[in-house]
Amino acid sequence: MVNNVKGQSQSNSVLNNIKQQKAELQRNDANASSAPTKAPQKTTSDSVSLTPQARQLKNLQEKAQEAPAFNSDKVAELKKAISEGKYQIDAEKLAKNIAAFEFDMYG
Repeated sequence: MVNNVKGQSQSNSVLNNIKQQKAELQRNDANASSAPTKAPQKTTSDSVSLTPQARQLKNLQEKAQEAPAFNSDKVAELKKAISEGKYQIDAEKLAKNIAAFEFDMYG
């Protein structure tokens, strides 16, 4: 009989705890629904600003795309000069340009 009483008292306390938790949840839900909802925050938009160097590079790229791949008139002129034997190579200038190119490439 004592066990029975203890068992009933424990089951009653469990039921009371459940009832209290349920009431608490209902209060929390009521408070949450009655609380003023926050207005959505204004979203900011992304922006990009180009440096002067980037703008200059973009302009150069556009000019390069617009320009023909090679100057056909100059190529024809050089072909004619080579075939006639009139094309003169300045060895010193060529050597300086090759040295400058390698220095730019390899430091």
